Formats: sequence, C-alpha cells, structure tokens
Amino acid sequence: MPTPLRHALLATAATAAFAALAVPVAARSPIPAPPWAPGDERGMANQIGPGTYARCAPHLAHPKARTYEVSQVRSGTMPMSPFAGNYAPKPKASATIPGTAHAFNAETYNENVEPGQQGTQFDALGHFAYFKSPWDGKGTPPLDSALYYGGFTQKDVKPTPDSPLLKLGMEKVPPIVTTAVLLDAKAHVGKGQMMKAGDVVTAADIQAMLKAQGLSRRGILPGDVVYIHTGWGELWKDPDTDKAYYSKAPGLSYGAALWLGQKRIVAVGLDTPFIDAVSDGMLAGKGAPAPDAPAGLPFSVHHHLLTQLGIHHVENARLDQLAKDRVWTSCTMILPLLEKGAAGSAIRPVAIGVPGATR
Repeated sequence: MPTPLRHALLATAATAAFAALAVPVAARSPIPAPPWAPGDERGMANQIGPGTYARCAPHLAHPKARTYEVSQVRSGTMPMSPFAGNYAPKPKASATIPGTAHAFNAETYNENVEPGQQGTQFDALGHFAYFKSPWDGKGTPPLDSALYYGGFTQKDVKPTPDSPLLKLGMEKVPPIVTTAVLLDAKAHVGKGQMMKAGDVVTAADIQAMLKAQGLSRRGILPGDVVYIHTGWGELWKDPDTDKAYYSKAPGLSYGAALWLGQKRIVAVGLDTPFIDAVSDGMLAGKGAPAPDAPAGLPFSVHHHLLTQLGIHHVENARLDQLAKDRVWTSCTMILPLLEKGAAGSAIRPVAIGVPGATR
C-alpha cells in the first residue's frame, strides 16, 4: 500500500476513534457508584478509572489544548497557614565528591515544618474527624471518641498522639485524573469583583454559573473535580507582606457542599485557604461562620465532604488564568505524594483544556 494512502487511512481511523470516544463515554465506560465495600478508604475517588480517563481524552487530544498550572509557586516567603508549622526551606551549599566531576545542590527544612498543609495542598480523608456533639471546652478534649469517614474511630485512625494515620492517609489516594469544571464566582457572584471574606458560594449560585457559562446541559458529572474561582487568589503575594490572604476568605456554603456531594464529585478546589468561608475575625473566635453552618461545625464544608462523603479538597488553587481564558472544562491531573500516614500533601495540579471552549 502506498505510504500516503496508508497515512490517510490511519488518520481516518484515528478521527473515527476520537469521535466514538468523545460522545458515548458514559455508556461505554460507566463510572462506579456507591455504596463502596466495607472498610473503604478512598471515598469518591473510587470513581477514578477508565470512565474518567475516557472523559479526559478529548481535552488531551484537542489540537488547541493548553496546560494550565493550578498550583501557586512555593517558597519560604509565601502566605503561611495559621494552623501549620512554619515552612522555611534552607538551601544547602553546593557540594561535590572527591574523585568525581560532579557538583550538586539540595535544601533542608526547619523543625516542625508542615509542607503538606502549606501552599497549594490536598487534604486526605483522615485530615478531619468529628464528635457526636460539640466539646464544651472543659476538661480533656474527647479525642478518643472522634469519628472519621467510613465510621472509623480514633483508635482505628490515630490511636496515639505521635501515631501517623493508620487509616485514611495520603497513600490511599489514587492519582486523580478526571474532567474538571471551573465556575467563575468572581464574575457571577462577585459581579466582576473579588468575593469578600465570609461571602459564600451557594448551591443556587453554582446552578446559575453552570447556566451562565453554557454548561447547563453538561452539568457536573460523577467523578468530576469542581474548581471555583472567587478572585481571592489575587491576595496571594510573595513575599507575603500584608498577611491578608490567610486571615479570612470567602468559601462554599454548607448547602453548596450538600449539593456538590449529591453530584458525587471527587474533589473541590478553591483559590482560597479554607474551602469553608471564614469571616473577618473568625479565626480568633470573634467572627461568625457561614450563615447555614450547623451549630458546632464552623468548618461544615470540611466536615461534610471529608468525613461524611469522602470528597477531597484542593486548597490555595491558582485559577485566575483558567478563568481569564474561559476554560470551563478540562482534564485535570492531581497527584498527591504517597506519604504514608500523612493528613495532607503538597501538590502540583494541572488542567489541560481549550481556551474559550465549552465541552
């Protein structure tokens, strides 16, 4: 067979295969649905697999696809979490080995550093637990009665203060490779302005954004990652001289968490440090949580998504460029470190999509 003809036939076959892949994905590669097996430690990440990979394929194969960084650059002068130890990488002097022609460089970290809770990071399911009733602040905290996702107890997950997570740790998280939906709350909720501290994105807001962005027909699919651009990432400054970014933030309402959970998303990511809304003064006990947060659960979104449904969080995501280019859908890849027993991980998520395209 002449080479040009062979190439033409291969191209035709590839086009047909791509078309078949792009349309009936759900029918050919169904997404697993709960309930999961007893003792499950993956939660909604059980949905990751051939079905989500197939949904990703059209984004990856599109000739105009671009790769977007969804991570902030990490450094010792970036905004720091008030809940975590300081993050202070220290460069080591260049070194060499006698008898070789090599020189190499490395760095060390300070004592009590918490890299998994700083910068763009990912929460393991064991990051959060809950009590059956709020602690009154008297006596010893009732940590032995804490409960986790899947009904695991404190004894199952973290039996001693210096124990790593024996269940629900970061090593249980699979590579997250799936489709993502970006919702531009800055544009639609903030009317073009950065959302304010304590403001919430509600379930009604999410539905309105889907409609405004031409995504009503697609909606949010099981196994999706949902990114929400609030504009708060504009306060991410390095060096962090004004200390504004981590002091407060907008976030999701409890009702939005309930709605997203019903959609069986795998993870939600915001350009904020908390996912939950944190009003001015709340971290110091002087501000109110989100208006619809249940009593005793100021971080109700963390509670519901992590402990009740097994849905992960991406915090401090960088979403401005995706929003600017109107990349409403994409293939996202989130690869947490396989840190055994860790409650969080530094990540470098990416989104691969087409500027100005809706799929």
